[in-house]
Amino acid sequence: MFTRIDHVMICVPDLEKGMEQYRKMGFNMHAGGVHPGKGTHNAVAFTQDDYIELLAIRDQAEHQATAGQPGNSHAGLAHFIAAGGGLRYIILQSDDLTAEVAAMRARGIDVSDAMDRGRRTPAGQELRWKAAVLGPKNPLPIFFIQHLTPIAERRKQVPGAGSHPNGVFTIERAYVVTPDAEVAAAQYAKVLGVPQPPMQRGTVIMSDMAVFQLGPTGLGIAQPYAPGPGAQALERRGPGPFQVLFRTKSMGAAARWMQEHGMPPLARGVRNTGEQAMLVPPDHAGGAYIGFVGPE
Repeated sequence: MFTRIDHVMICVPDLEKGMEQYRKMGFNMHAGGVHPGKGTHNAVAFTQDDYIELLAIRDQAEHQATAGQPGNSHAGLAHFIAAGGGLRYIILQSDDLTAEVAAMRARGIDVSDAMDRGRRTPAGQELRWKAAVLGPKNPLPIFFIQHLTPIAERRKQVPGAGSHPNGVFTIERAYVVTPDAEVAAAQYAKVLGVPQPPMQRGTVIMSDMAVFQLGPTGLGIAQPYAPGPGAQALERRGPGPFQVLFRTKSMGAAARWMQEHGMPPLARGVRNTGEQAMLVPPDHAGGAYIGFVGPE
């Protein structure tokens, strides 16, 4: 079983500008480091057990030289950013990725080996992990990770890890939009090796959705039923990830921070759970929709 959403990858044309946008939202963003041989660099904001990754191309020539290699999750990155960027991948965590790959292959899933990966932080810390990506027969916007560096060590790469002015402490859910949620959910169920969840109505994103519960986090497969964020994302970019919903300790504190830092008032809606949620649109969130839910 996959244990949770590990992180979300939001791709931006300029890393410094992307970091500034997320700081205005109240995220404690810090430079993460470079990915050797891939021509990319990133920034991260840790919550309790998951994180946001902002990714940008650092060296175009280096990136183009390696983007087409098998198992490279950054293939097509330049085109994705040129088309507006935003949420590109939802990364799922495993505690035994080699076994997960074997189980997926037994179900007929096209997936790479669990490959060793790593990067060096600006402070010189070496981070190591294993990663696996889906092949062309199963082109879903997810990939898989097993961390070899413990989370306590990984959190040391940024000051104040897990503490954010907006009160965010975990990813609640990440959403993928599609024109047919039943069909797409069946594909995800086969890849993940879990039953297909029933459909439910999402009243903020105005979409019917099947939600895969992965530990404390949810992966929502959403089909718009009316104009709203889901329909806008589908029209703008086509099928794919479009929103991350974060749980905060205080919606009011998050809203005040954003207002004090020059962001426009956020649209609010009521979830099917009865909770209020508010949403930052793509123009202010590096091409992604970023939602917040929690007590006032």
